[in-house]
Amino acid sequence: MPGYMIAMGGCYICGQFFEFNVDLVPSIHDQEGIRQPICGKCMARINIEREKMGNPPFEILPGAYEPGEVG
Repeated sequence: MPGYMIAMGGCYICGQFFEFNVDLVPSIHDQEGIRQPICGKCMARINIEREKMGNPPFEILPGAYEPGEVG
């Protein structure tokens, strides 16, 4: 029987709690190698700064901040 899953956690950068799809959310590995989620607002700020430096923005996958279908 199909269903939906969404995770809620704190952004690794700003600490704001937000909902995300664990398989698609942008993330960074912390010092212990654990994948930590990054919220959409922080990703937008990061991408603005990357573009100012002439770097391409990080891709935010469709559905990264929405429930994911499981089952």
